[in-house]
Amino acid sequence: MAARPLRRVLIWTGIPALLLLALVLLWSWAWFIPLLERRAEAALGRPVQIGGLDVSLGRLTDITLTDLRVDNPEGFPADPPFAAVPRLRVRVDVMAFIRERRIVLPEIAIDRPRLEVLADAEGRNNYSFPALSGGDAAPEPEAEPGPAPQIGELRITEGAAHVALAPLRADMQVTAGTEHPEGQPARLRLAAEGRYAGQPITGRLLGGAVLSLRDADNPWPVELTVENGPTQVSLRGTLSDPLRFAGANLRLDFSGTDMALLTPLTGVPIPATPPYRITGQLDYAAGAVRFTGMEGRVGRSDLNGDIAVEPRKGTRPLVTATLRSRRVDLGDLGGFVGAKPGDAAPARRQRVLPDTPVNLPRLQAADIRLNYDGAQILGQAMPLDNVHAELAITDGAIALKPLRFGVGRGRIELQLDAAPAEGGGLRAKAGISFQRVDLSRLMGVTPLGEGQGAIGGSARIETQGRSVAEMLGRGDGAVTLGMAGGNLSALLVDISGLRLGNAILSALGLPNRTRVQCFVADLGLRRGILSTRTVLVDTEDAVISGRGDINLARETLDYALRTEAKSFTIGSLPTDILIRGPFRDPSVLPDPVELGARGGAAVGLGIIALPLALLPTIQLGIGEDNRCEGLARRAR
Repeated sequence: MAARPLRRVLIWTGIPALLLLALVLLWSWAWFIPLLERRAEAALGRPVQIGGLDVSLGRLTDITLTDLRVDNPEGFPADPPFAAVPRLRVRVDVMAFIRERRIVLPEIAIDRPRLEVLADAEGRNNYSFPALSGGDAAPEPEAEPGPAPQIGELRITEGAAHVALAPLRADMQVTAGTEHPEGQPARLRLAAEGRYAGQPITGRLLGGAVLSLRDADNPWPVELTVENGPTQVSLRGTLSDPLRFAGANLRLDFSGTDMALLTPLTGVPIPATPPYRITGQLDYAAGAVRFTGMEGRVGRSDLNGDIAVEPRKGTRPLVTATLRSRRVDLGDLGGFVGAKPGDAAPARRQRVLPDTPVNLPRLQAADIRLNYDGAQILGQAMPLDNVHAELAITDGAIALKPLRFGVGRGRIELQLDAAPAEGGGLRAKAGISFQRVDLSRLMGVTPLGEGQGAIGGSARIETQGRSVAEMLGRGDGAVTLGMAGGNLSALLVDISGLRLGNAILSALGLPNRTRVQCFVADLGLRRGILSTRTVLVDTEDAVISGRGDINLARETLDYALRTEAKSFTIGSLPTDILIRGPFRDPSVLPDPVELGARGGAAVGLGIIALPLALLPTIQLGIGEDNRCEGLARRAR
């Protein structure tokens, strides 16, 4: 009877022991691979394959995955996959989880990872994971976030990536790895080579340990150098808690042949410029990237100030810039109006007016608030003294209010509104005011002599076009200018009327100035043709009048100036001075028909009797002319 209970004990204890022994002998961690694959596929939203799984149990447990593969989404080649990792090892502190419910990973080691990062011309890519971000599902109520995993060290051995992004015209090979120098902190090293924005690119990054990016108490060191075509960028300093963009202490230096080439690197639209070199402090605070203490040169101009870029969710970034120059060459700013920057000789080009089409996608890439001051405008042939501009671009609509140039004691001020138009280009409306513009500054940069006075007036234009040249060539509007008082070079007035006798005396300084009683110019603009309604200059001894057209679309002049003496004059061949031809090379000549007739008459009469040759050169004078004064009074 005693044997039967013993047999029962042996059965009930022996069978479980045998089963446990069999389980130990036959156990394989590979049984969990399908479960891990399903969990990973659900998290990433694409197929995941794991070749092998091994676990070394202990207080610090090692979990090793081999031949890990994350596939591309549909529409991309199956091979190579998005990610392939021959070996991934994660060390887990089991006791920390049991005692404190904390996830502590003292070490993560990744051997020879390979990434294939792709984006096609339609904007599809293989590196977005909608499942991780919740896709289009409605957001769930935010819960109190749990503590983030504490990671000790990340080791990357012989990492590599192929990056091919068609929208950015980029195709690069990137290598990555961690270094663990004896007695020094671990650091990350990245290198890239290939093409970006259609230009050759090489880059080197040396940073701190990858996982110390999460350490908010210790700044993360970084040294970055990039050469993208002719553009060179250098960045050195530290980042504070970079994963949360808490702050930075970085010195940024960049240089190149054209700042427009920075647009693909920065995402901020920048007009074309001449060669430049800029340096400053780069920071991140209050949700904006800031470039402060900027100083450098762009062409012949110095450039200083601050720029901030504020990313905005669901819309364009906001770029705020306060810039200033002690000395500025307006040729360096030509890219802002579609001209070739630094072009000081427009006569060499086929056209004079800027004809580069406005880049509407670039205008709509960011909202911009720009305040610019140039204290001194360079150039002996430049009548402008200084410049001030306030520019706002919102969703591609431009408000330039104002663009102001100082001219002696006066100024020229432009107010412009422009917005994208149906059919392409911009629809623009602009007004220009001339406020006590110093005539001496205008005359001082021309070979026409000297003058004094204050010009006032206004201009307006409404137009549509794809470039400055096209908009001026299609514009409608008017120009009105006037001046009361002042003086002009007597030689200029005499030569304009071919008053040769008076010109000789004026050249000798007898007199050297003639008083201007009144100046009025009234021109209408219709479909790009500037037509004269009235142009009069009333001096103390002559009246100069103008007539003709200026074709802004064809960039041609067809104009005539005529000078009539107020009093008796001898030695004059009064005839029209014709200004004709293209803007880039107009001709200025007397009317050959009238000049020939007067010259022929003088020669014929001289044959009869020498004194009679003077008769065609005599002007009896028109007396006082009140037309200019009346027009000026009406304009006032």
